[in-house]
Amino acid sequence: MKMMGKYVLSITVLLISMTLAISIGSVHIPISTIWDATDESNYNILWSIRVPRVLLAALVGASLAMAGAAFQGLLKNPLADPYTLGVSSGASLGAVATIYFGFSSSILGIFTLPVFGMIGAAISLVVVLSFAKLVDRTMKMETLILSGIIVSSFLSSIISLMIALTGEEIRQIVTWLMGSVSMRGWPYVQMIWPFMLVGAILVWLNRRELNAMLFGEERARYLGVNVKRSKWMIMIGGAMLTGSAVAVSGTIAFVGLVVPHMTRMLFGSDHRHLLPLSLINGATLLVLCDLIARTIIAPTELPIGVITSFIGAPVFSYIFFKQRKRKA
Repeated sequence: MKMMGKYVLSITVLLISMTLAISIGSVHIPISTIWDATDESNYNILWSIRVPRVLLAALVGASLAMAGAAFQGLLKNPLADPYTLGVSSGASLGAVATIYFGFSSSILGIFTLPVFGMIGAAISLVVVLSFAKLVDRTMKMETLILSGIIVSSFLSSIISLMIALTGEEIRQIVTWLMGSVSMRGWPYVQMIWPFMLVGAILVWLNRRELNAMLFGEERARYLGVNVKRSKWMIMIGGAMLTGSAVAVSGTIAFVGLVVPHMTRMLFGSDHRHLLPLSLINGATLLVLCDLIARTIIAPTELPIGVITSFIGAPVFSYIFFKQRKRKA
């Protein structure tokens, strides 16, 4: 399949998924009437609830998948993703602290939550990498994963402490932590898209550098890559993507692991195409997962994180044992 065909296929699947997600729900709206503005009740359901929810799911999935692809390329590790590296936990702590302490900024406005989420994500990523390097300068796969688990556990304990001490905010925090794009509306779409755009651009600008670093940092330097600058740009971009996504949707696991891995298997590992295709396919996955989450036991909704974990945990195990078998 030629590269243009891969993009056409991925975009087509995304558009079909979004159309189905907009159409299917507690109130079924036939696809043929989706754009019919004459039915006022359907029109309000579409543009006040369904469309912003589907767009938010697509933006969150795209952000997490592209961040996962960037971290995997940077660390040369197929098990690296915002969740396994503890970046999602850092973003969660930043967002929960914002809710718990009632932080607000007249300058940041509605962007206060994603900004604190990104700060938390960036700090946790630096801590995980520093800890892993302190333990093992080669930063082997097992060391990175264990470092991510240790940092995630510590951050989760702080979040649990906040929940234990909180009052009226406990329902909001617990619901948010379970991962969902339900009842978020247009304000949350406005929160995420500027940071997703900037983060994606930062990562995209380093697509060739990621390709070069696959052969090792020394080889990359020989090819003229400013490795230190590229690393920081990729980490900042990945933190922006992860922090803004977690801040608006809560913790949604394994999207950044599954999507880049499957995209790499189907379309190749060239980051010039892996990054944008992961972005598109990540959007598709989360739109479909959200559709399943709100219809599988309707009228009750499952947290979207439950669905992604059901998909991601087996894939994580498969990649892990495949890597160990290859090294054996």
